[in-house]
Amino acid sequence: MKYVQSILAKCSTRIGFLILLISCFWAKTMLAYFVDFKLGVTNPFQFIIVVINPLATTFLLVGIALYFKKSRTFYPIAIIIDILNTVLLYLNVIYFREFTDFMTVSTMTGYSKVNQGLSGSSIALTNFHDVFYWIDLVVIIALLVTKKIKIDHRPLNRRIGLAVTSFSLLFFAINLSLGEMDRPQLLTRTFDRTYIVKYLGLDAFTVYDGLKSQHNNDLRATATKSELDDVLKFTHSHYAKPNKKYYGIAKGKNVIILHLESFQQFLIGKKINGKEVTPFLNKLYKSKSSYSFRNFFHQVGQGKTSDAENMLETSTYGLPQGSLFAQLGSDNTFQAAPAILKQRRNYTSAVFHGNVASFWNRNNVYKEMGYQYFFDASYYDTSGDRSMGYGLKDKLLFRDSVKYLQNLQQPFYAKYITVTNHFPYDLDKEDTSPNFKTTDTGDDVVDNYFVTAHYLDQSIHEFYRYLKKTGLLKNSMIVLYGDHYGISDSENKNLAKALGKNPDDWTDYDNAQLQRVPLIINLPGTKHGYVSNKYAGEIDVLPTLMHLLGISTKRYVQFGTDIFSKQHDQVVAFRNQDWVSPSFTSVSGDIYSNKTGQLMKLTKRQKKQVDKDKARVDKELSLSDSLNEKNLLRFYHPKGFETVDPRKYNYANGYQKEREIADKRGKKSTSLYSKRGNTIKDYVTNAPEIHHKSTDSNRIKITNPDASNNDSSR
Repeated sequence: MKYVQSILAKCSTRIGFLILLISCFWAKTMLAYFVDFKLGVTNPFQFIIVVINPLATTFLLVGIALYFKKSRTFYPIAIIIDILNTVLLYLNVIYFREFTDFMTVSTMTGYSKVNQGLSGSSIALTNFHDVFYWIDLVVIIALLVTKKIKIDHRPLNRRIGLAVTSFSLLFFAINLSLGEMDRPQLLTRTFDRTYIVKYLGLDAFTVYDGLKSQHNNDLRATATKSELDDVLKFTHSHYAKPNKKYYGIAKGKNVIILHLESFQQFLIGKKINGKEVTPFLNKLYKSKSSYSFRNFFHQVGQGKTSDAENMLETSTYGLPQGSLFAQLGSDNTFQAAPAILKQRRNYTSAVFHGNVASFWNRNNVYKEMGYQYFFDASYYDTSGDRSMGYGLKDKLLFRDSVKYLQNLQQPFYAKYITVTNHFPYDLDKEDTSPNFKTTDTGDDVVDNYFVTAHYLDQSIHEFYRYLKKTGLLKNSMIVLYGDHYGISDSENKNLAKALGKNPDDWTDYDNAQLQRVPLIINLPGTKHGYVSNKYAGEIDVLPTLMHLLGISTKRYVQFGTDIFSKQHDQVVAFRNQDWVSPSFTSVSGDIYSNKTGQLMKLTKRQKKQVDKDKARVDKELSLSDSLNEKNLLRFYHPKGFETVDPRKYNYANGYQKEREIADKRGKKSTSLYSKRGNTIKDYVTNAPEIHHKSTDSNRIKITNPDASNNDSSR
């Protein structure tokens, strides 16, 4: 009893009262962090950061009350700030339960988006322990009313307020430094809101998001419709007419996109110790039913995988810094493949990905693009050793997605995002092939890269067997592409040994040439496929696919050109303004000959061509940035295209929605399930997780992957 009285006596001073509020709010935040939010704490250092990150901003906010001398002002201000902070915390708890994401400022300020975000009844999203988010406020107010906590009428010197503010800012700076140590480029390369919350706290995230939103709004507020004219002039003049020989050869077919994580071109045909790294993909690459491209380059920037997706879906570039998905994707206007295909050919669209929905802000961007379904980690069993740091293993993703794939109405546009071949290329021993022995370069990243690529190849082979057995293969066009490099420039000299090259002779030219990734357009039934030498990049995929499907792209804003077209532009722009063409490679202003790999002394004629190519690359990147940063597509309404309304999409209960559509259509249902029944039994995999129970009970079910070292956010 004396102990309680002692605490109440200390809380009867203004400083003691503020410490009480701060302590209670810290405890509520910890409850949210470790019970309701999935922050993906993976090491003791991160745990320490998570524990301390609410303190700086809470001291700063509650400390505002110290600037008010009168007690009748001090106490209400302190309590109101605490209530508002609790409201912010609890709204995010409710929102996270529904959406596995944090509320942005634009979501809070827009009623329609809040209503959408908290779709259904908020009551259904509450849990029993939610009482602990509010009980402290009830108790504290009751103690004040009953005078158990006495009002302190003595005014404090304003210097105390300044001292608390200064301490809070210093503490926040230390917190930010710790976060940067564990997650370099924390604020400049944001690819998941969870990271900001994990390292800096919910209040800091809200402020950061608000400033970022305001910057975007200011930029967009000054934009005018006339600024779109330069973009339209460029894209219309840059348009490449479709090749009549290939236009419409895939008309009406399903489109299946296989996004090959970190998969580089040198893997194709590569043998190690007499064994092919990717035997199935090698066969597919050379098949007469495939159109393959040996000089196809990734063009991503800091947005890595999300940049590749953006180019694939929209034929516009990512941003010069950061990720377009993360920074602008929540409210950007897109003319993306899912919406175009839906409006022009009534395609159903879906994404299959074994990671959390919020990673790269996909749960919001996909709605803006018009994707009807997003089957993220919440739709799969990712427990135990079924998942890795970046999500469900590939063999399990392909197998477990059958439940949802077979219920899509045809024709469909389906994208699979694989993750197993992802830095740091760790794979459970039970998933490795005993017949495949990797390199011995002394660099674990390089050696393991071939192991995970071999696993990915097996995963795709199993998926293809299913497609063939169920009849989907003959009715589909399958597009396989590598999203970006797997081995970074800093490790390329170690990779050189595996490629049979001398590391001492390695140059920037070699780094540039290694940015090749595969592009395989597999069209079963075709007998005239070939391997093309044309130079192209990810920006060119969308217009190429649209023309194969018999859909003209002339009306849309696209920076790429149809690779099959005789007018295709073979100058491939990199996001850092370097570029490559059939003759030249430009790296930081240095021009290399593709024939010799050596620096060139340009003739007047060559210099004229190089200057022309450089000017085109700079202009193209600049116009794309202007288009996306200012959201200029909101001013453009091409014939037959209706701007996507993201409020129409909600990715909860996707399977139930599929079944309801099939039931409603009855005999007119075109899904594979409606035609053949349940095809899950047709999927055969050697994934060990299917044949015996998981052995790793300590692995987290699924987390936002932590990219604290090297280039792991690839």
